[in-house]
Amino acid sequence: MQDDNCIFCKIANGEIPSVTLYEDADFRVIFDLNPATRGHALILPKEHYEDLTVLPEELQSKVLPLAARIGKAMKEGLGAKGFNVVQNNGEAAGQTVHHFHLHIIPRYGNPDEMVLWKPGTSTPEELNKVCAEIGARLK
Repeated sequence: MQDDNCIFCKIANGEIPSVTLYEDADFRVIFDLNPATRGHALILPKEHYEDLTVLPEELQSKVLPLAARIGKAMKEGLGAKGFNVVQNNGEAAGQTVHHFHLHIIPRYGNPDEMVLWKPGTSTPEELNKVCAEIGARLK
């Protein structure tokens, strides 16, 4: 179903114009209007799903192969040296539009382009504790 208040629903279903790279029955791939790099694209499902946790497995199984095809085309067509596949879930993770979307960001070899985090440290005891806390909730 579509959310009438969701801008990505409107874009994915052609109600709001976008530059469309690819479209099929399930997805529309558009270019980000505020790109991290030249060619930055978004995969949008045509149906509204808030994030990855509610995206049906049928669509989950289609989105990563589509991202790989797009990334390969970016490398071949734009001369990108690599690409990031980025997907944020929840505001704390940087999700600003609450409609599942996957970023494909071509990378051209500039270290300033990278998505970075500061590596931390952990002990085996802490990793075992975290494993138990998450593992008990896997369904």
